[in-house]
Amino acid sequence: MAKIIHSMIRVIDLDASLKFYKQALNLEIAERLDFDGFSLVYLRNDENDMELELTWNKGTTEPYTHGTGYGHIAIAVDDLEAEYQKLVVLQYNPAEIKEFFREGVLLAKFFFVQDPDGYKIEYLQRHGRYQ
Repeated sequence: MAKIIHSMIRVIDLDASLKFYKQALNLEIAERLDFDGFSLVYLRNDENDMELELTWNKGTTEPYTHGTGYGHIAIAVDDLEAEYQKLVVLQYNPAEIKEFFREGVLLAKFFFVQDPDGYKIEYLQRHGRYQ
């Protein structure tokens, strides 16, 4: 059986990205592999079995394009409002909290925030299938 172990994104400013993912998602460096022209940094926390891989290509200064294929990373949290307020205080400018209903029943309560490279992260209140 296949198991998803990580998802990779490219970042321009590794320090800014590490700060964001520590503050916003409590992700710590699980491993850092430095090479001549690039670094691979794997992030995780105790909540996750899957890792986020940040690829930093040294010397790259132009922002990466996300194309039309990238959507977002989604995370589930126990207290959506507290996470929202934390991001506001950190000045990460999360979008407003929204509720999504299907046939009159709450399907999801969520908001989005963007990391320093513009990748979207969806915060979902733990509920239903979003655990």
